[in-house]
Amino acid sequence: MTGKIIKGIAGFYYVYAEGRGVYACRAKGIFRNEKIKPLVGDNVEFEILHEKDREGNVLRILPRHNSLLRPAVANVDQALVIFAIVKPDPNFNLLDRFLIRMERQKLPAVICFNKQDIASEDEKEALRRAYETCGYRVLFVSALEGGGIDCVREVLAGRTTAVAGPSGVGKSSLINSLAPSAHRETGEISQKIERGRHTTRHTEIVALGRDTYIVDTPGFTSLDISEITKEELGQYYPEFGRYEPYCRFSGCAHISEPGCGVKEAVAAGRISGVRYENYKALYEELKEVKRYR
Repeated sequence: MTGKIIKGIAGFYYVYAEGRGVYACRAKGIFRNEKIKPLVGDNVEFEILHEKDREGNVLRILPRHNSLLRPAVANVDQALVIFAIVKPDPNFNLLDRFLIRMERQKLPAVICFNKQDIASEDEKEALRRAYETCGYRVLFVSALEGGGIDCVREVLAGRTTAVAGPSGVGKSSLINSLAPSAHRETGEISQKIERGRHTTRHTEIVALGRDTYIVDTPGFTSLDISEITKEELGQYYPEFGRYEPYCRFSGCAHISEPGCGVKEAVAAGRISGVRYENYKALYEELKEVKRYR
């Protein structure tokens, strides 16, 4: 039998087989011996042990066309990263870290800002300018009121999309708007620290329609990018590429060098100042990582 892993909890992998339903499966010992871990989204071969109890064993993982580490998921077509416009205010450094990860894995990313119903037009326009100039599609929605949901459906149609974002930004509420039968648990924002509590504790696939799936993932509050070097960092800011030919020096780091095309584009407003400040902060962070390795 073949199927798709839609959820993994406590050593069980829940495999959906077309026309047969879901089976709770264990992974055979060969996976441990070969240090291979099945992921949500994996297409697998499995055997049925007890039809009545819906139990089985995963025998083989079929070839993946990609896999992500954070969130841990396989065979996705794109990422939908969700942040709130306000309450909590977006952490742009965290957003850029996520986008860097997606650029590194060559996975298209769409940015979705929730809570447009309580945001000003100026706040929305600033976000649009900052990220559409980078080449990312930017969506604005209100999971509470349903605004913009049709645009999200259009982006998701016919694809498997990993949905990710910090806790408390309305990720589960948005998924409930898209798939009411999913019944994702939602949580309140802490008034003291304006941070949400984690309501999604594991990665799970939710079907939205024919060939359309979203992969719900636990929220994150930090994201490590120390596996890349400071020299690599600029290539994961796609908006830099257009202006790098105007840099005076080959291998320009776009930090303190004179005659830097990227810095000139920032000064002229053609590259987001917020993005550039995050780039400089991450560059310094990666320089420190290299120093202590």
